[in-house]
Amino acid sequence: MTDATDRTYEAHPWRPSRRRIRDALDAALMPVAACAVALGVLTTWTASGAAGSPARVEVVGGTVFLPYGDTEDTAAFFRITNTGGSDDRLTEVTSPAFDDVMLGRHTTTGRAVASMRMVDSAAVPAGEGLTMSPYGLDVMATLRAPLRLGERVPFVLTFRHGGSVRTQAVVIRPAVPPAR
Repeated sequence: MTDATDRTYEAHPWRPSRRRIRDALDAALMPVAACAVALGVLTTWTASGAAGSPARVEVVGGTVFLPYGDTEDTAAFFRITNTGGSDDRLTEVTSPAFDDVMLGRHTTTGRAVASMRMVDSAAVPAGEGLTMSPYGLDVMATLRAPLRLGERVPFVLTFRHGGSVRTQAVVIRPAVPPAR
């Protein structure tokens, strides 16, 4: 017979040793810590109101150029802000005062050469906005009836997520741009 104190006990595979338990806890600690940090960041982001908030667009500062001479074509410009947490797109502009209202973009194609092309939509980034100008994005339109200086013209700007926004634009004379 052997003495019990002389026997060495082997660990059974189904019974974990202290070392195996410690190794398993060490291996699990990193993913648990990463999840805790991610949950904390997401909770803070959500609590701040930015998480998943929809686009909130506002249209201000609308102007329409008074056409020069006998032309029936003109351009309108707006400042659009998006205070929401999601990007949006301007997809359509309409007005009862105009025919053939469309979004256009002025581009320089070479030395002292520029062109205007129609665009389907325009991005309105979250937390930022879009400012139209004669040197970039604008609204091209054909008159139905003559405009008067100072007249307020109704427009409806339609956004992919923000819906339709009714606004007005004031008829102004085009100004000579400052030197760039």
